[in-house]
Amino acid sequence: MIRIENMHKQYIMGETVVKALNGIDLHIRAHEFVAVVGPSGSGKSTLMNMLGCLDTPSSGNYWLEDSEVSELNEDKLAEIRNSKIGFVFQGFNLIPKLTALENVELPMIYLGSSSKERYEKSKKSLENVGLGDRLYHKPAELSGGQQQRVAIARALVTKPPIILADEPTGNLDSKSGDDIINIFKKLNDEGNTIILITHDNHIAMKAKRVVRIMDGKITEDMEVG
Repeated sequence: MIRIENMHKQYIMGETVVKALNGIDLHIRAHEFVAVVGPSGSGKSTLMNMLGCLDTPSSGNYWLEDSEVSELNEDKLAEIRNSKIGFVFQGFNLIPKLTALENVELPMIYLGSSSKERYEKSKKSLENVGLGDRLYHKPAELSGGQQQRVAIARALVTKPPIILADEPTGNLDSKSGDDIINIFKKLNDEGNTIILITHDNHIAMKAKRVVRIMDGKITEDMEVG
């Protein structure tokens, strides 16, 4: 599903060249549950931006489902993001004035879905993460774990094959974090490809494969589950 070869990403900061990614090779098969783990500054966030088509590499290649995406323009990258990837972020990124249902509906509005289709699919998506009784609650009326479930429901509502989660348990207590990881495990069992970005080794080891990154290079790639 994903093939990255010799990927480099450099940033110019004043007179300094920062090599955020320094020759990354990574293959991810469909239906895998992969954790990318590394400390702050290791390059994992830059790699996430590449995997999510949020940025393009300085050099190297990225194939997503047999399409070469590393040199596409922003419009084409946006199309791929909308159709292929569901994003879950540490900060939830919910709109405070909208209900859980309305937050989940947002990606479908961008796709031009009818109001009936948006309601039915968003309701089902929230039910799938255990929030069928919280459809009309706003984010402030939900716990952190519940807000992250809304974010997962939003990521799933358009049925993308890949879920890309960036530190999804970072703002949660350990119990809520475990609940979120269990949702990802269930989604993976149902066929979704899960890519989890984290600095937490404990969380990473709950995936089925762990890719460790340091100084812009992959230092370890192992099956764990």
